[in-house]
Amino acid sequence: MKKYTLLIVAILLFIFEKSLFAQNAADIIKKADSKMQGESSQIEMEMKLIRPAWERTISFKSWMKSRDFGMTLITAPVKESGQSFLKMKTEMWNWNPTIARMIKLPPSMMSQGWMGSDFTNDDMLKESSIVVDYNYKFLGTEKISGYDCNKIELMPKENAAVVWGKIIMWVSKEEYFEMKIEYFDEDMKLVKTHMASEIKQMDDRKIPTKFEIIPVDKKGQKTIVTMKNIKFNIKIPDTFFSQQNMKNLR
Repeated sequence: MKKYTLLIVAILLFIFEKSLFAQNAADIIKKADSKMQGESSQIEMEMKLIRPAWERTISFKSWMKSRDFGMTLITAPVKESGQSFLKMKTEMWNWNPTIARMIKLPPSMMSQGWMGSDFTNDDMLKESSIVVDYNYKFLGTEKISGYDCNKIELMPKENAAVVWGKIIMWVSKEEYFEMKIEYFDEDMKLVKTHMASEIKQMDDRKIPTKFEIIPVDKKGQKTIVTMKNIKFNIKIPDTFFSQQNMKNLR
């Protein structure tokens, strides 16, 4: 009888620990996401595309509000400046002033490289959400770039409109920095890795300000995104995120 009691206790403890780890993993992901997103934000960034035979740099501004609204304006180089991108809930558009054309982006384009980079349209426009669209599993701890991190697996929920088959994220224990992220396709093959660095005070918080996006199967290729300036939790009216405003951004 005593053996059965011990077995039941062990099973209950296992279930409790599994539930506790899942809850902790969810809390960690939510805090990490909130740290980088805020309720709203205005960001100035520079993106460097590095290829074996050439390099190019794109500068842009982005405005984000909750999960529903996003706007991005290309500011350099001159050839592409004025081009803008809009996300409004589940719909996305691109305005190209050179040809004076508004293009609606289909869901099939979310996994494609934004402006030819290793940064996908989904990364840029945030169609999917690591908080809403995934289930979490705690995988253990590991040190990344000198930071003690929690290693968490994200698996998409059934019917979630996501690009990735699986994501593994390393989040620093103390300040919830997203130090490393691995993205896998539907066949669970590693596609690319994001590495974060250069922790700096930006507005009211410390966050990583440099991100290297490294594709697995493209030797000598990567994209480096650097945050130049960011303001969190600013007031942005919903009306800012409109097709008309895409043509007037500065």
